[in-house]
Amino acid sequence: MPEPILAAAGFTYTYPDAPAPALADIDLELEPGSLTVLAGESGSGKSTLLRAACGLVPHFHGGEASGELSVGGLDVRDNGPGELSQVCGTLFQEPESQVVMGGVRAEIALGLEHRGESPAAVARAVEEAALALGIAHLLSRRADTLSGGELQRVALAAAMAHRPRLLLLDEPTSQLDPVAGDELIWMLRRLNEEWGTTIVLSEHRLERCLPAADRVLALDRGRLACDAPPSEFLAWAAEARPVLATPAARLFSLAGLRPLPASVKEAKKTLGVSGLGGRVSEPASTRRRKRGQAALELRSVWHEIADGPAILRGVDLRVEAGELVALMGRNGAGKSTLLKHAKGLLEPTRGSIKASGEVALLLQNPGDYLIHEHAREEAGERALLGAGLQGRGEADPRDLSGGERQRLALEVVLSGEEPPAVVCLDEPTRGMDRARKEALALRLHELAAGGAAVIVATHDPEFAARLADRVLLMGEGELIADGSTAEVLAGGWYFATEVARVLGGAGGALTPEQGAAVLERELVS
Repeated sequence: MPEPILAAAGFTYTYPDAPAPALADIDLELEPGSLTVLAGESGSGKSTLLRAACGLVPHFHGGEASGELSVGGLDVRDNGPGELSQVCGTLFQEPESQVVMGGVRAEIALGLEHRGESPAAVARAVEEAALALGIAHLLSRRADTLSGGELQRVALAAAMAHRPRLLLLDEPTSQLDPVAGDELIWMLRRLNEEWGTTIVLSEHRLERCLPAADRVLALDRGRLACDAPPSEFLAWAAEARPVLATPAARLFSLAGLRPLPASVKEAKKTLGVSGLGGRVSEPASTRRRKRGQAALELRSVWHEIADGPAILRGVDLRVEAGELVALMGRNGAGKSTLLKHAKGLLEPTRGSIKASGEVALLLQNPGDYLIHEHAREEAGERALLGAGLQGRGEADPRDLSGGERQRLALEVVLSGEEPPAVVCLDEPTRGMDRARKEALALRLHELAAGGAAVIVATHDPEFAARLADRVLLMGEGELIADGSTAEVLAGGWYFATEVARVLGGAGGALTPEQGAAVLERELVS
């Protein structure tokens, strides 16, 4: 048997001033060449385990560590991030905090140059990494002109350019559109199978990565709760942690069907065997509600960059008070730029924007809103309660998980003296588990019920289905689709929920509950 690339024995770690360990008694061995998915609710310890594997814990974050943890034969307590980077490449949830160079090519080349690689070797590695991730067209761009998803791919290219033996990824698809997210997972599978790279990735949208995984490690409050292949993990999750089950697995569980599928292909195969394939009904027609008071209006809005592309192209948009709108589209389509215009952070080069009151905006990086040493200082106890962080007031915001920082930043944005007329959120579910997403959707429904227009830019069709009355689809700076949630998300390949893809859009079903009702009707008939 080959030596494990990562080995832990009783490894325990506690952040400074934390009341309980973030990781507790972790016993683990990862074989070289394996692809492992870390699952678990927000704050369960997934990010901390990745930080420990690359040396940030305890060398950067401080705190206390005990037990044993080694990566590539290097003890993480004796070797810091610099030494461990020879073995592993790392991508965290906030790529904007990792990118340090002004240009894309320079960013990807930086680590190779620090290792003393020859100019020819650096140029070849940069080109190969860019081609593998589909970002060759970005090599001449400035980093500050990239969208969040483009920046995420650049940071990943920098992490993998030197072909590390171990690749650690924290929510790598969280800012990617559905096509780019699927392509990234398949590219990781190719790295794993052809280059022999060991991959460990943390994900909340497990439906994207389970088909590629050899193994799933589920963490619960810092402890390993499940260590199994994907199919066995889903069976465990359905019984012990339903919040971790994928939409297709929840669909089958609610409908009383077995085995639980790890992919859309497996689900379709089982439905075909059950005699259900092809017998689904067409989605019901939907009607838009009567027009009300406009909270936000954009009229022929353009945003053009000197000597560059037009980011927005004549956008006309009216959002009414109390509406819940999901803004979707591929990376670089203009979603973030549109929200910045709504807030007034950017001025249109042509056109006009009118809001009926204050516009609250939460951008993609929650760290921009968290400036104090303790979570309590950000917006008070009320914000901690709203973010579900009771008892964590003394925690440093840097030590919170990505989902916890996102929830706290939202409460900071909403803590003004007057309730906002428009609430805009840019990829707010990054780092959130399903339970937290549903809590966020409920929070946004409450804001809409109070009269606010809510606009959420998201790549997560499952969240859009739970949240929105209306979906706007952007492409190349234009609104190319505007309809009800079922109209836009029920019949597609990429901009569709997993349940809709399994059932082919039957009955307009988007959620596991809706899909189970469709299957029940089909079984009865």
